[in-house]
Amino acid sequence: MSTADAVTALDFLDTDRYPLTEVGSAAWREIVDRSRAELRELGCSVLKDFIRPQFQDLLRTECAAFAPHAYAKVERVNAYNIALDTPLPEDHPGRTIMERGNAFVARDHIPATAIIQQLYTSPVFQRFVADCFSQPALHELADPLSGLTLNVIEPGRAHPWHFDTNEFTVSMLTQEAGGGGRFEYCPNIRSATDENLDAVRAALAGKSDLVRQLDLRPGDLQLFLGRYSLHRVTAVHGALARHSAIFAYSERPGVVGSPERTRQLFGRVLPAHLAGSVRGDALLD
Repeated sequence: MSTADAVTALDFLDTDRYPLTEVGSAAWREIVDRSRAELRELGCSVLKDFIRPQFQDLLRTECAAFAPHAYAKVERVNAYNIALDTPLPEDHPGRTIMERGNAFVARDHIPATAIIQQLYTSPVFQRFVADCFSQPALHELADPLSGLTLNVIEPGRAHPWHFDTNEFTVSMLTQEAGGGGRFEYCPNIRSATDENLDAVRAALAGKSDLVRQLDLRPGDLQLFLGRYSLHRVTAVHGALARHSAIFAYSERPGVVGSPERTRQLFGRVLPAHLAGSVRGDALLD
C-alpha cells in the first residue's frame, strides 16, 4: 500500500499552519481574510508549503508518473482559445496568434488515490477554497476531462497568454522547471461584463504595466481569478519539465468546456462536451 492509500487528503496538508477543519476559528479566519484581501488587491493568493514537506516528494513522484499521459501537440492559438478563423475586427486581440507548447493530463488519467485527486474532491478543501474566494460554495467542474488536470511544460515550451474557462482556479506546482517557467499574470484585466480589449491588446504586445510575476515552489497552493486575469507561463529551460496541478471550480454546477477548447487541450471530446454547457457570462471565452 502506498502512502497515498494509507492517509486521507488532510493528512497531506500542513493543518497546523492552515487549519481547514477549524472553520471560524481565529487562525482559520486569519488565513481566509488574508487570502480574500490578496485576491481583491492582487488577483492571486499563494499559501506557501500547503503540502507538508514530507509529502512533497510523493506529490512530485505521483504526478511525474502520469505526466506521460499528457496530450502533447504544439498549436497556434489566441488568448481566448477560440478558432483562429473566428470573425473578429482587425484590431481585436483575438487576432494575436501564439504558439502553445504545454500539454495537459486529463482528469480520467489521474488515479483516485493521487494526492491531487484527493484534494480536488475533498469537501473540507472545497469549503476552505470557497471561503477564500468569498463564495458560499464552489462546485467541481462537470467536465470529465478538465476539472482536474496536470499541466506539463517540457523544456523549450511555454504556456502562452490565455484566460481560463472557470472563474476560480486553484493550482499547485508539483515539479519545478530546471529554469524559466515563471508564472506571469494581469490581475482582473477584464470583468464578466467588459472584455477590456484595449488593455488585453497592450498586454499581448508587451506594452502593459499590469503584468505581475510570481515565483512558486512545489507544494504551494495558488488561488487565482483565472477567468478574468490574463496569464501565462514563460518558456521552460534546463533538464526538468514544469508540472502543476490545476483544480478547476465554478460557482455554478454543470460547467463543461466547449468542444473547440476541449479538442485543443486533450485531443478528444466526450458526449458531455457536445451536449453544451452551463456558462455564467457572455465573454468570448
